[in-house]
Amino acid sequence: MKFSEIQELIKFVSKSGVSEVEIEDKDFKINIKTPPYRKGKMNESQQVVSVIPQGQQIMGAQAMPAQIPAAAPAAPAAAAPVAAKVEEKNEEANYVAIKSPMIGTFYRKPSPDKSEFVKVGDNISVGDTVCVIEAMKLFNEIEAEVSGKIVKVLVDDTSPVEYDQVLFLIDPAG
Repeated sequence: MKFSEIQELIKFVSKSGVSEVEIEDKDFKINIKTPPYRKGKMNESQQVVSVIPQGQQIMGAQAMPAQIPAAAPAAPAAAAPVAAKVEEKNEEANYVAIKSPMIGTFYRKPSPDKSEFVKVGDNISVGDTVCVIEAMKLFNEIEAEVSGKIVKVLVDDTSPVEYDQVLFLIDPAG
């Protein structure tokens, strides 16, 4: 099973509301557990995904594969006046979104001592690196697929991001 298929499965399970899913094939076994709900609030534990290749002997805790915490569902946003939301939606309709291609940790800088890849107001071209997303100890450079001006950065540095989450808004006319 490919990593992208596992990401899609995690996304599906988190939206469906089921508490546990286990899939077993001849080559692998996947177990996805979501935290139980308590008094209308989520438990403090996060969703846990275990991928165990079949055919491997699992001997004690040392041989267990690392469990991958998935991003917890986002908390509902505070209510805003309807007029402001409509105005903001109309304004954002002219922008192109750069979305996260994976689940991971969002970084605006290549390293802590370097400057940010892009800032609001910067002009970018197709292929420019706009951020890095760390997933499973791999740092993946995310490149712009459109030229334009950075209008909004929607994610804080070192924040967890989900698959298909909007990271940046680009004004292609800028």
